[in-house]
Amino acid sequence: MKALVYNGPYDVSVETVPDARIEQPNDALVRITTTNICGSDLHMYEGRSTVESGKILGHENMGIVEDTGPGVTRIKPGDRVSVPFNIACGSCRNCLDGWTAFCLRVNPTEGVDGAAYGYANMGPYDGGQAELLRVPHADFNLLELPQGREHENDFTMLSDIFPTGWHGTELAGQRAGDTVAVFGGGPVGLLAAHSAVLRGAARVFVVDKEADRLALAESIGATPVDFSAADPVEQILDATHGRGADCGVEAVGYQAHDPSGTEHPELVLDNLVKAVRTTGGIGVVGVYVPEDPEAADEGAKHGRIGFDYGTFFSKGQHMGTGQCPVLRYNRGLRDLIIAGRATPSFLVSHEMSLDDAPEGYRHFDKRDDGWTKVLLRPGS
Repeated sequence: MKALVYNGPYDVSVETVPDARIEQPNDALVRITTTNICGSDLHMYEGRSTVESGKILGHENMGIVEDTGPGVTRIKPGDRVSVPFNIACGSCRNCLDGWTAFCLRVNPTEGVDGAAYGYANMGPYDGGQAELLRVPHADFNLLELPQGREHENDFTMLSDIFPTGWHGTELAGQRAGDTVAVFGGGPVGLLAAHSAVLRGAARVFVVDKEADRLALAESIGATPVDFSAADPVEQILDATHGRGADCGVEAVGYQAHDPSGTEHPELVLDNLVKAVRTTGGIGVVGVYVPEDPEAADEGAKHGRIGFDYGTFFSKGQHMGTGQCPVLRYNRGLRDLIIAGRATPSFLVSHEMSLDDAPEGYRHFDKRDDGWTKVLLRPGS
C-alpha cells in the first residue's frame, strides 16, 4: 500500500510499504477515504519529537471497513466509520471511567498511558495517512457513520480536532452565556470557538496573527484578536470593560511564539491567566511534552514551563489539561453534524491526493496564506 512516511525533520515521503493487516482477533482493517494533516503532526515534521524514522504518520482518519477479525461482532465490512485518534482497550480503569485517551493497556512505552496512530511515544501503531489502517479493539473504538459520501468533510473532523476543540471548552468549564477566549486560531482553536458557540457562548474571542485564520474565526461569529497588532490581553480586557473572559482555551502548545517568531513556551498560559477573570477556567488542549531538546530555555527542555502560577493561584482560577478522550464526545458531535447544527468543515482549505501529502505538509507548516486545513484522499 501507499503511505506517508516520516524520514527526518522536514522530510516526509509517500512510499510503498507492506499492507496493513488483521493481527489480532479484535482488529478491523479500514480502507481510508479521508485522512487529515493535523497541527500536532507538525511537531514531528519539524523534528521536535522522538518519532522514529520510517513511522507512518496520520491520526485523523475515516473510511470503510474492509475486513474484521473473528472477535469483532458489532462492526462489519462495508461500515463507514470514524477512527478516534485514541487507541483504547475499553476495559481498563481509565477506559471504564471514560478517559480513553489514557488507556492503561495499549501502550508499551514506559511511563505513558494512552496510545494513538502514527504519533511519537504513543505506541507502535502505524498511522492512517495511508491506503489501509489496522484498528485494534474495533468494536469499542470505531464510530459508525451514515453510508455514502455525505458530510465527508465534516465527519473527518470527528477523529480528533472537533472533539478536541469541544474538550477544551469542557475543561475550561464553559457555561451558556459565557465569554470565551480561545488562544490559537489553527484548526483546533477554530473548532474550540465553533464548539463554544454551539454551547451557548455569549461572545468568543479567537487570538492569532494569521489573517486567513482570523477571517475564518469571524465567519463563525467569533471576534478576531490579532496579537501582532496589540497586546491580546489588553484587547480582550478592553472589549470586556476590564472584566476579562469567563473562561479560556489554550490551543497552541509548547511551540508558542511571539509575533517575531521567537518561542516562549509559557506565553499563552500567561496570557490566559491575565485574560480570564478571577475564578474562571482554562482548558489546555495544545500539546505540551515532558522532553523538548530544542526548547528555548533549559527548563522547557525538560517539560518545566514557568508560567505565572502565582497569579493563577491568587485569582482562584482552575485548569484542565490533557488529550481528548474522543469517544466521550464523538457520537453527539456526529449527530450535531447530521442535524445541520455543526459544520466543522468550514475550515477546510485544501483536498489533496495522498501523493501530494509532502506538498501539503510544507505549505501547512509554513502557515502559508489560505492553508488552514489539509485533507488527504488516499483513494484519489
